[in-house]
Amino acid sequence: MKQLIILLFTTLLLISCKEDKTIIPKPAKQLKVVHKAITSPTIDGKATEAIWKSSKWYPIDQKWLGDTYSEDDFKGQYKLAWDANALYALVEIHDDLLTTINKEPLKLWWDNDCVEVFIDEDNSGGQHQYNHNAFAYHVGLDGNVVDIAPGDIPTLYNNHVQSKRITSENTSIWELKINIYDDSFVDGKQNNPVTLKTDKNIGFAIAYCDNDKSKTRENFIGSEAIEGKDKNRGWIDASVFGTLILKE
Repeated sequence: MKQLIILLFTTLLLISCKEDKTIIPKPAKQLKVVHKAITSPTIDGKATEAIWKSSKWYPIDQKWLGDTYSEDDFKGQYKLAWDANALYALVEIHDDLLTTINKEPLKLWWDNDCVEVFIDEDNSGGQHQYNHNAFAYHVGLDGNVVDIAPGDIPTLYNNHVQSKRITSENTSIWELKINIYDDSFVDGKQNNPVTLKTDKNIGFAIAYCDNDKSKTRENFIGSEAIEGKDKNRGWIDASVFGTLILKE
């Protein structure tokens, strides 16, 4: 009788696991708390809103690709905020030379100077190469926003990220409004961004592609520490992203 009870319990457990298709988010690693803006930031590159004055700076200081660089060549940091409609980023970049090697926005865009924003709406992690399990938005100096659509198709997502950059000498202030889409996004269809709420977790990383005078990108510097030798995995694997938790 005891063996029969154990067998029945095991069978019920297997059935329950099979029917439960709930996505279990990845662990909340490199957790950052993001506070809600009472007044939504105006995307003007000026950072005059109260939320920017009270938010914490986080460094962009992890070398993902390239040789050792000096702070005269590159130094970066960022702040975050949110409201029901979007995630906001304020990015300060010190770069001694701003370069656009490729003028066509859908051609080798990663070899131009740009800010790259990685978003995993449900913090589920996992593979997102050529699919929308997560997004990797390259925001160019000209404001164009590029990611790769399913089918390995370079695509403009200018309505996903609104940006404004103001540069003075070697310092650029980028202000970004990032609409958050989930993995139901279908290119060419009507898609609505998700509504953000308190205690939501979002997979996130931010990086900078730096190129001074070369034909290809010289450095790729990110916000998250990535284990292993291959650190250029953000555009493929959302599991390397950090985690944001939204708070009032």
